[in-house]
Amino acid sequence: MFTKILIANRGEIALRVIRTCQRMGVQTVAVYSDADAHAPHVKLADQAVRLGPAAASESYLKIDRVIEAAQSTGAQAIHPGYGFLSENAQFAAACEEAGIVFLGPTASAIRTMGDKITAKQAVASRGVPLVPGVAESGLSNEQLEKAALDVGMPVLIKPSAGGGGKGMHAVFKQEDLRESLEAARREAASSFGDDTLFLERLISTPRHIEVQVLADEHGNVIHLGERECSLQRRHQKVIEEAPSALLDEETRARIGQAAVETARSVGYRGAGTVEFIASADNPDEFFFMEMNTRLQVEHPVTEQVTGIDLVEWQLRIGAGEELTLKQEDITLTGHSVEARIYAEDPARGFLPTGGTALDVVFGNDNDPGLRVDAGLEAGQTIVSDYDPMIAKVITTAPTREEALAKLDDVLAHSAVPGIVTNIDFLRMLITRDDVIAGELDTGLIDRLTEDDLDHAPQPVDALLAAVAVTHGVGQRGAAAQEGPATTSALSAWNVTGWRNAAPINERVDLTYQGEPVDAVYAGEPARVRPVGTGAEVVVTCCGSDHRALVWVTPANVWVASTRGVFMFGRPQADTTLGAAGAGASITAPMPGAVTSVRVADGDTVEEGQPVLVLEAMKMEHVLRAPVTGVVQLATAAGTQVALDEVLATVVEEEEQ
Repeated sequence: MFTKILIANRGEIALRVIRTCQRMGVQTVAVYSDADAHAPHVKLADQAVRLGPAAASESYLKIDRVIEAAQSTGAQAIHPGYGFLSENAQFAAACEEAGIVFLGPTASAIRTMGDKITAKQAVASRGVPLVPGVAESGLSNEQLEKAALDVGMPVLIKPSAGGGGKGMHAVFKQEDLRESLEAARREAASSFGDDTLFLERLISTPRHIEVQVLADEHGNVIHLGERECSLQRRHQKVIEEAPSALLDEETRARIGQAAVETARSVGYRGAGTVEFIASADNPDEFFFMEMNTRLQVEHPVTEQVTGIDLVEWQLRIGAGEELTLKQEDITLTGHSVEARIYAEDPARGFLPTGGTALDVVFGNDNDPGLRVDAGLEAGQTIVSDYDPMIAKVITTAPTREEALAKLDDVLAHSAVPGIVTNIDFLRMLITRDDVIAGELDTGLIDRLTEDDLDHAPQPVDALLAAVAVTHGVGQRGAAAQEGPATTSALSAWNVTGWRNAAPINERVDLTYQGEPVDAVYAGEPARVRPVGTGAEVVVTCCGSDHRALVWVTPANVWVASTRGVFMFGRPQADTTLGAAGAGASITAPMPGAVTSVRVADGDTVEEGQPVLVLEAMKMEHVLRAPVTGVVQLATAAGTQVALDEVLATVVEEEEQ
């Protein structure tokens, strides 16, 4: 076994690998960018090496610097985590050349499975079922159009390279095919530098089923059951669970064997995931989609129902050990569900957010059925350079119904004040009747309406915020002398040390999503106690006690309860003059970097005309003129901007 490994990643996956290494007595080396200099994974590792600036292209994606870090610290192996260099064949080859073990498959296996065309050709040789279609290199648009006639409409156009849903187009009519092919080719070339396309039959009501495999260099391959990953948004998973509610035992055995044959087709080594698509209308039929040649974000649900530490086996296999687990040893016990916590705002089209975490609260840390994989701690700032996922909450119970109910309860007692997250959206999703019934497909989230996503505070939430403000929550020394503050955010819901609030009648100026809120504390019986970095507030009104955790800053009041997590604004005095003072403002819908400015200051712009491009967390957002008029710029290309910061103002002609 290795004595020291380097983890070429950050956040929760780096922490998760470190914990297994600590249990196994293996020393760890963390790497970090300037943005992560004080991150939890840097603190927990035995050693840490700086890679470079915040941008991933200058730090976590620098192969030579990662290799140098491993060599300088004496690390014998590198764990790539997921994302970044985890599926980079060049990186795997560089590790081998440097005499460092890459804790994953060979470079050849990565290359084969990284190209969807060669992947399909490889698995076809092992009898793995494929979606009807055509997958060959160098096909022209004319050839693809002809192939579509043979496959039958509807079809799905896919780029051969890349992933994440970029460049994918569903086409339902033959007459729309040419335009979609041209668009897909442009997008593929722009995103991946490769415009190779293929197409396949579009599966109705598709469900995403994936199978975890383990393989060693001695030819042993097993699967560890399947995961259901159908609840997706823009082809990105949101909720995952194991096992799938769709499959019966016979289908489970067949899809597991297909995954094993997929791994054998490339002489696979390590932990990997084979992804299949199945129709909700015909669940005994499934087709190969792709293989992810790395550990998956959702691997915890498999670990929870099998009792097998996948990271431990990645290390053992990498060290040359033979896989001692046999297929007959693998049993699935109970049900496990994972929810991904993202720094994003569902009310703004799920755009990334950001900010500094005032606290981090994820249910009760003493619950044996709860697992939290998080890379965030109180006081840490979420930056726009990386993926917006900040934590994974996993619950396990004897049945699926119980696991979902437990997950809802945990999320009801979770909050990351200071950062707008999708916690309330996740609660809405997992409590829907169709989700509870297991009636899932990959388009379910995309079909949600504004009414489904609407989630507004109740009057009592504004009252709780008003009580917190009037009693000095968040002020230095306020409430602190009244009782001990908790030292653990996870135990925040169980702390004692109350004080009674004196009768008062006071209006507090608050807003919610920019609109004024009627927040009046009129002397209702109230109690306040310090909790972590905030306070728990209880107000008695209309004959009932209403409670919440509340955090107060000069700019905002965060109220978290079983009703949801709400951020109220505190109006600030406007001391600015100039461009932002009149006209229609263009504000930042997410924190990020201005990558380009499409107009010059003083230009006349038309309504809808692109003015700026903002990039954050792998997303690009074009900001357009809200009205026709003269633009007054308040920023420049290369500038880092905050959420809701005014970037430009368009003054209509009559206003000048």
